[in-house]
Amino acid sequence: MQKEIQLRITLKEEEQPNILVLKSAIKLDIHRKDIIGIKVLRKSIDARKPKIILNYKVAVYIKEPVPENSAYTFEYKDVSKAKPIHIIGFGPAGMYAALRCIELGFKPIVLERGKNVQDRRRDLKAINQDHFVNEDSNYCFGEGGAGTYSDGKLYTRSLKRGDVRRIFENLVYHGATDQILVDAHPHIGTNKLPKVVQNIRETILKFGGEIHFETRVTDFIIKHNKITAIQFKNGEEMPVENVILATGHSARDIFHLLNKKDIVIEAKSFAMGVRVEHPQHIIDSIQYHCSGERHELLPAASYGLVQQVKDRGVYSFCMCPGGFIVPAATANGEVVVNGMSPSKRNNLYANSGIVVEINVDTDLPKYEKFGPLKGLEYQKNLERLAFTSGGRSQVAPAQRLTDFVEGRLSPELNDTSYQPGLKSAPLHSLLPKFIGGRLRKGFEAFGKKMKGYYTEQANIVGVESRTSSPVSIPRNEQLQHPQISNLFPCGEGGGYAGGIISAAMDGERCAEAASKTV
Repeated sequence: MQKEIQLRITLKEEEQPNILVLKSAIKLDIHRKDIIGIKVLRKSIDARKPKIILNYKVAVYIKEPVPENSAYTFEYKDVSKAKPIHIIGFGPAGMYAALRCIELGFKPIVLERGKNVQDRRRDLKAINQDHFVNEDSNYCFGEGGAGTYSDGKLYTRSLKRGDVRRIFENLVYHGATDQILVDAHPHIGTNKLPKVVQNIRETILKFGGEIHFETRVTDFIIKHNKITAIQFKNGEEMPVENVILATGHSARDIFHLLNKKDIVIEAKSFAMGVRVEHPQHIIDSIQYHCSGERHELLPAASYGLVQQVKDRGVYSFCMCPGGFIVPAATANGEVVVNGMSPSKRNNLYANSGIVVEINVDTDLPKYEKFGPLKGLEYQKNLERLAFTSGGRSQVAPAQRLTDFVEGRLSPELNDTSYQPGLKSAPLHSLLPKFIGGRLRKGFEAFGKKMKGYYTEQANIVGVESRTSSPVSIPRNEQLQHPQISNLFPCGEGGGYAGGIISAAMDGERCAEAASKTV
C-alpha cells in the first residue's frame, strides 16, 4: 500500500537519522517496521519565520517495495535512414526537439552556429580574460545554448504547456542528479550541466541524428511559401523539408534575415535593467533570520522581488545564490551581464537581475522607424552605452547600490565576482529615465521588504538586457509560421518560452507538429 503525506521537519529534526520514517509512522499511526521505503516527491524550505521548516511531500510504501524511480522510458530508435527534420539551434528547445524527433522515428539534422561545450570553453575564457567576443561562440551561442553556462535553473511556471516531469526525467536519464525531481526550485549547476548536454548530443548521434557545429545559417531559399533550402555562411546550401527554428533570443541576425525577406515578425515587450550583487551572507542573514553563518543544512539563500512603479513592474530575474556575474555579449562593442551558479552554490556572492518592463507599443516612440525590430535596436543601443561607459572593453559600468539610488558617482566599488572587472560609472544618469528612475524607486521598496538588502555593500552592474526576446515570430495552431508553411518557430527566440524547461517543452511540441507534415 502506498500513501502520500506532507511532513514538516525542523532543522534539528533533519539532523536525526531516519527522521522521515519516524515522522511518517507517527502521522500514519503505524509501526515504523511496516514502512518498507519512502520516496521524496517534493522538498521546499519555509523560512518566513525564525524557526525554519523543511516541507516534504513523500510517498510512504507500507508492506510493499519502492518502485523504480522513473515513470518514463525513452524509446530512441535508429533513424539514420529516416526522413529528416532540420533544426536550427542546439539550445534546450533544439536539443529536446531532436530527441523527440528520434522517438517519433524522424532523423534530426541540427545546425548550430557555435561550438561543442568543450571547445566553447576557450571562447568563454577569451571573453573574460582578453575581452574578445567570438560572435558565434560565447555565453549565448554554442552547444546547449545560453542555459549551458547560466546555472541550469529549472524552475518554470509553464505547467500547462507540456509534461514537465518528462522533461526533468530526461535530464536525469542523461546524467543530471535525481534531486531535480524533488527540489521545489531545482537547478543543475554551471559545472555539471555541460556533461548532461554532451550526453544528449551523444544520444542524438548514437541513434542516427546529425549535429553540425560551427554551421551558421545566413539565408533561406523560399519557393511557393516554403523553405526549400538553407544557405550557410560558407555559401553552401542544404535542401530541407521542415525547419524548426530554435535559435534563441539573442540571434539578432536571424531576426534581421526574416525581416529582410518580408517574413512576418513582430515587436514584443521585454525587460531590461541591471544586475545587483550582494555578499551572500547578507542575503542569508535576511532570509534565514541569522546573524552569523547559515545552518549547514540550508542552501545559499535566494529571493524573488517585485514592485509596481509608475504602472511598470520592477522585478528580480534569474537570481543566482552563491554565484557569479558573467559577460554575456554576443558581439564586440557591447556589454551585457548575466548570472550563474555552480551546483553547490558556494561562491561568496549572490546576484540577480533587477529589470523594468518595457512596453514596445508605448515606450519606444523614437524607434518606430525600425518596425518589428524597434525593441531589438533599443536593446542594442543600451548595450553599446554600457560598452562605452565601461571603458570600451568587457569591463562593466557599475555603482554602489546606495549611490545609484541617491544619484552620486561611487568613489570606489565593492569587490565583485565579475571577472573582466568593473568601472565606476554614473548609471543613475546614463540609464534612460524610465528605466533608471523606476529602478531607483524599486530598490528603495525592496530595501523595505528585505531589511538589509539596501546597502552600500552591494554593487549594481550594467546592463542586464537579455531577459527575453524583443521579437516574436508568429505561428498558427499547427505551430507553423502563418506565411511559411514548413517553418516552425520555437523556444525563446520565437517568443514561446522563458527558460530551460519551457523551451524544452516547446521543442518537443514543435517536433511533434513538424513530424505530422513530413
